[in-house]
Amino acid sequence: MSNKTNNETINETINPETIKGIYETLMSHSAVQEALSFLKDEDENTLRDQIELTEIPAPTFQETERGKYFEQRLQNLGLENVHTDEAGNVFGTRPGTGNGPKLIVSAHLDTVFPADTDIKVKKEDGKIYAPGIADDGRGLAVVLSLAKVFKEHDIKLEGDIIFTATVGEEGLGDLYGVKQIFNSRNDIDGFISVEPGSPSRLIYLATGSRRYSITYKGPGGHSYGNFGVPSALHAMGRAIGKISEMETPEDPKTTFNVGTAAGGTSVNTIAAEANMVIDMRSTDPEELNLLEERVLNIVKEAAASENKRWNSDGITVDIKKVGDRPAGSQPKVSPIVQAAYTATKTLGLKPELGAPVSTDSNVPISLGIPAVTLGGGGSFSGAHTLNEYFDPTDAFYGPQQIFLTVLGLAGVAKITEPLLEKRNK
Repeated sequence: MSNKTNNETINETINPETIKGIYETLMSHSAVQEALSFLKDEDENTLRDQIELTEIPAPTFQETERGKYFEQRLQNLGLENVHTDEAGNVFGTRPGTGNGPKLIVSAHLDTVFPADTDIKVKKEDGKIYAPGIADDGRGLAVVLSLAKVFKEHDIKLEGDIIFTATVGEEGLGDLYGVKQIFNSRNDIDGFISVEPGSPSRLIYLATGSRRYSITYKGPGGHSYGNFGVPSALHAMGRAIGKISEMETPEDPKTTFNVGTAAGGTSVNTIAAEANMVIDMRSTDPEELNLLEERVLNIVKEAAASENKRWNSDGITVDIKKVGDRPAGSQPKVSPIVQAAYTATKTLGLKPELGAPVSTDSNVPISLGIPAVTLGGGGSFSGAHTLNEYFDPTDAFYGPQQIFLTVLGLAGVAKITEPLLEKRNK
């Protein structure tokens, strides 16, 4: 990926009144009004797609079946250049006039649940229950609905819209799908990630994370007969103790956590092996780098301290990076943020600039490419649990808000100029 800094976001200073004027112009056109009505009427079909997608298993690294289904749906919607790349990401393009920017509108295929999880949808009290029904079954269904509205309505955009489904967004997938996209091409001018949640919440800051699996190894032995042999568990305990005492900035928020710790074989055995997995996060790349350096020094010092305690060299430590999600930020006055903000207000909703999170948008934001994560509509709870549910009440606002954001960013031929600039003119 490029080393471009996250402060180089394109075209940061468009006057808010200009953006407001663009949306007033858009809303005055009958084709836009008809498309918004279509998305409201399409609400039940969007929910049907959401259920159908959710019931196709797609654990991280095993998204092929759901990806093939999604690819076929994009073909049926008449998109161009429909294909799946070597990572498993699925694409289909609605071309513009050729004079505008390229904008990706994306949701992720994978879920956090193992392949044998019961993902059959159940309905109760107006809610839809199933693991993954919201995250990101909702996002995928919304992407299909957005592709459909452009097929059904004569709205010619200046920019190209690349409807996308990514792999590897969750957990140890480590955003490998979206990383592949930006490693392999440099012509993307903007990025929208669709996640579950309210269309009022706009995410424009990216929480980066580094994750490490740390394994201490030693000779082991009997707790009494071999007393004096260094312990892998004790070494790990020294590290955890030191890590827990660290202080980190509140602003930018920078955090650490030892999420799992395990080792040893019995109460009367000196542990020959112990493992912990550490998560570190920040919105500031520099703070994240500093935290990573401090933690890894503690990890190494803990092995040395355990060896010194017993006058030994028996403890070794294996450090394996298992996650690297880039951090980044962009100005709240940037066109992509203000377009989403104004689109939300245009629908009579109250926009909210949300706290930073970790989504596929992390990667483009870290590269200085304008990106936002937007809510697909409705409400949800229990994400990443077996009790996950989706409430479809007024869910149509999600596709409507993203549709209006896309119109503003890509520009409508002979009506409005794109708010999103082409990076490579």
